[in-house]
Amino acid sequence: MTKKEIAELKKLLTQNNCSITRICGCYVDGEKNKKAEFAQAFLALPEEELFKYFELLRRPLSGTLGKNLLDLEFPLACEEQGGTQEFLLRLRDSRLKDDALLEEFYDKIIETYEYVGNYLILIVHDVYDVPGRTQDGMELEDASDEIYEYILVCICPVNLSKPGLSYDPAENNFHNRIRDWVVEAPQTGFLFPAFNDRSADIHGLLYYVKDGEELQDGFAESLFSCPLPPSAGTQKESFQSLVEDTLGEACDLETVKNIHEKLNEMMEEHKEEPEPLVLDHNEVKTLFAQSGVSNEKLEALDRYFEEAPESAPSFLASNVSSPKSFEVKTPDVVIKVKPDRTNLVETREIDGRKCLVTWLEGDVVVNGISVRG
Repeated sequence: MTKKEIAELKKLLTQNNCSITRICGCYVDGEKNKKAEFAQAFLALPEEELFKYFELLRRPLSGTLGKNLLDLEFPLACEEQGGTQEFLLRLRDSRLKDDALLEEFYDKIIETYEYVGNYLILIVHDVYDVPGRTQDGMELEDASDEIYEYILVCICPVNLSKPGLSYDPAENNFHNRIRDWVVEAPQTGFLFPAFNDRSADIHGLLYYVKDGEELQDGFAESLFSCPLPPSAGTQKESFQSLVEDTLGEACDLETVKNIHEKLNEMMEEHKEEPEPLVLDHNEVKTLFAQSGVSNEKLEALDRYFEEAPESAPSFLASNVSSPKSFEVKTPDVVIKVKPDRTNLVETREIDGRKCLVTWLEGDVVVNGISVRG
């Protein structure tokens, strides 16, 4: 899914645009016991509750693609009778009115979801009449292309509110506040089916995790049976190792600075594209070549990709480089530079010693004190 497609669905989660037909929930305690369940027409909820649910439901459609929003595809076997995709399809097609299916769905989550404490499983069913669009992207309200029917799931921690004092206007005094069990923002969720090319794609889903380094692998494997991509942190570490292993002794400050600058240029040129920038074999080779890496090292890069134990590795550019920071670190010193001013840092040999040199421009402040000379 693209950012625009996700944003289009997110706009539905407001009172003016809402077409959600039904909401169901299951409250689970820390011992994995079902404490309460509910199911009702969504728009029958009181208005003040609707807004709270909208806040929760928008969260699984928020974040960064490839980091905490992951496009997953079902293996073909999952679409056969009894497969994970086939089960979710039946759940969607039931419009959440099949109690036995809902119980089975809750049980699947409770069995494998890793969380210490209480949580609420929320699931809604929606039918979106997808408006047509002109070639220049203008929506045609009266020209519907198709119907997109989906379910959206949130798993939200439920914790006691913090202790404190509250004001009682009747007594005009302050008292110890009663602590309530409060539903917090979702830590995990998913949208099924995926909304690709503004159309239902039953072969995939959009998976959300609040923390991109905690993918809940066991839970996702059990519920979806979809292969999960490496986390953002793992991709970054793998890319860093790729640079170090490929360049070897040629992995000097200037070359790494060049790679950083060229990668940021590629990301800037790609920022208007709907899909995130993926660094595959060809993209990485182009990046290295433009950064001044020798032909010998480029051949070593080719061998790295050819000898990859599984499918050739690829990286999301946003996961391996930050356009907002550039850091040079030694065991005792850390230097942070604006990404567009990496020219201020270089290595030199001074008095026979290899030194890291930074140019001083403008005012110099040390521990909040302006220094001179």
